[in-house]
Amino acid sequence: MAKAMDSVLAKGKFRGSMLGSLIGDCMGAPYEGEEFSHGLKTMVRKYFDKLDGPYFSAPFKPYTDDTAMTKSVAKCLIEKPTPLDVKYLAKLFVQEYFLEPRRGYGAGVVEVFKKLRKNKFEDLQRPAAEQFNGSGSYGNGGAMRVAPIGLFFNGNYEAMIEAAERCTRITHTNSLGVNGALLQCIAVHQSFQLDPKEKLDVTKFADELIAKMEIIEQDQSGIVDPNEPTPPYKEQLLKVKELLSCDDPNDPIVEEEVIGSLGNSIAALNSVPTAIYCFLRAHSEIPGIETDNAFRRSIQFAVNLAGDCDTIASMTGAISGAYFGDSCIGETMKKHCEYHEEVTQLADKLYEASLIK
Repeated sequence: MAKAMDSVLAKGKFRGSMLGSLIGDCMGAPYEGEEFSHGLKTMVRKYFDKLDGPYFSAPFKPYTDDTAMTKSVAKCLIEKPTPLDVKYLAKLFVQEYFLEPRRGYGAGVVEVFKKLRKNKFEDLQRPAAEQFNGSGSYGNGGAMRVAPIGLFFNGNYEAMIEAAERCTRITHTNSLGVNGALLQCIAVHQSFQLDPKEKLDVTKFADELIAKMEIIEQDQSGIVDPNEPTPPYKEQLLKVKELLSCDDPNDPIVEEEVIGSLGNSIAALNSVPTAIYCFLRAHSEIPGIETDNAFRRSIQFAVNLAGDCDTIASMTGAISGAYFGDSCIGETMKKHCEYHEEVTQLADKLYEASLIK
């Protein structure tokens, strides 16, 4: 952890990121798989506006597999941190699934979990490597759960990258799935380091991500020829920069442009950069989202994108919360999410564990 960071701020950032991940998951889940439309935006706006007001009684929003797996990662780091005990983590994933299988897990990851249990966790690599005829999954299931790693290893970038990759490869071996998780982890880590009292330079933030992902993708591909195709995540991050530079504050239809350019699907390549854009875009006003709270703005904008919006909003919330801390999160919004008290406690334990690793 950066020595100059106040412990109160650091602890708040742990809470903010973990709660942000939960809130994005819970708030986005009811709209997952929907198509972007004016009617959807209206429904989302009315609900978020209501959450900004006094507390009201209503059934809480349940969390999905995004949060179920994120809390397993946090527990593993608290109990068996360095080096990340992937066998123990795999057991936590599988145990969590069989305890509550109706959390929206994808068929692919369920198959991996069943194979891991069948082989008694003796071969952690094969089940994921066998997915999709041996190509492995390129989905965002690795990215959606890595926020605790970005927080825990906030003072050791190299250890963070190694832990994030090992965590992801339990279920995802395709380079697009792995690199999406690395990018999300780096974004959380980068946000954690910044002072929320200072104005964020969104272009610089994107440039730093591009530089880091360029090294990762170049190491894997060996690309050194400038005439070769741009590596996929670098290309997506360049699109993020382009969208940020041409945003018109008077344009009421920014969501369509984001979906068309970056995507809103379960593919990591078409969701992790989208979440990063949502976080960065929310640092200025967004047409149709009437709030001065940039954290809320980022989550609401992510949900507006529909598609795989629970995971995109969850990843957005993890990045945004790591930047702003928990003080930006409205009490009503938090209390309408299942497991919010437990996540707060988990974040505190993760913070304490990070001090003694």
